[in-house]
Amino acid sequence: MGGIFNLGFAVFRLMFWKIFHWKDDLASLTHINRSIMQILNLRLTFVFLVMAYLSFFHKAEMISTNIGKVLLISFSLFWFFRTLEQVVFFGVKNRISFALTLIFLVGGILYMLPG
Repeated sequence: MGGIFNLGFAVFRLMFWKIFHWKDDLASLTHINRSIMQILNLRLTFVFLVMAYLSFFHKAEMISTNIGKVLLISFSLFWFFRTLEQVVFFGVKNRISFALTLIFLVGGILYMLPG
């Protein structure tokens, strides 16, 4: 489930340029800040792909080795902190923000309960 979850977020991230009209909206930023935003988005997409890959193809090692357990805890914390950041930066006043908060919370739970 964690692999599917993170793969979905990788695809979602790759759609940011279109969904959020980045060609137009990021044009108001300086070249450096515009570049930083896009690079951060691509690197985060890569992180989600790595998380998905490990979840799909190294499930046994993730559950049974110390390094795997550290990764599971790290993935879980990643999503729990993302949940907290969603509330701090976006609030939960509208349905989309509330839904995303719940989805991020699910990500944290998925990696707490592997298997």
